[in-house]
Amino acid sequence: MFYRPQDGHGLPHNPFNAIVTPRPIGWISTRGSDGSDNLAPYSFFNAVAYVPPQVMFASTSNKPDRGDTKDSVANIRETGVFCVNIVEYEARDVMNRTSGPWEKTVDEFALAEIPKQICETIPCARVATAPANLECKLTQIVQLPGESNFVVFGEVTGVHLRDDCLTDGIFDVLKFNPLARMGYRDYSVVTEKFGLKRPGE
Repeated sequence: MFYRPQDGHGLPHNPFNAIVTPRPIGWISTRGSDGSDNLAPYSFFNAVAYVPPQVMFASTSNKPDRGDTKDSVANIRETGVFCVNIVEYEARDVMNRTSGPWEKTVDEFALAEIPKQICETIPCARVATAPANLECKLTQIVQLPGESNFVVFGEVTGVHLRDDCLTDGIFDVLKFNPLARMGYRDYSVVTEKFGLKRPGE
């Protein structure tokens, strides 16, 4: 089949998210200028540069108490920092709990009983038990076409690696099994890996 997004797909559910899959999940923690903590997952997330290390995530909806966006972007606008917490399979249920449309006064760390620690390089909380955390300083927020579509870019200023996830100096994803988002209500988990050499290596 072929369809133009502007004309609709004619299917029971939008297939777009099922086409671009699997997607890593950025579990974004932020702190508002009032000191309140927020934690929410975003599947439009990825690393985008090595030197300096940089990441991005996109927010594509809004909340009545935040105007044109959601808590994460609103907090980052205020403070200029955020932390990416990597989601392991064991954290799937508590991660999902933090995805609700909670009011801006709700601390999702407390709501889902997630242990938190203070970051080292930025004034923000992080998921203490995550396999890895990327402390980030905002570089830019880009508004995309469409209502409430914002992409947040950040430079990584600090990296936490959980000790049990290191094997002979390698950050081993099979030690924690990353969770990935697919289409619809579907998720996947990394349980195996293989290597490929580039031409000429």
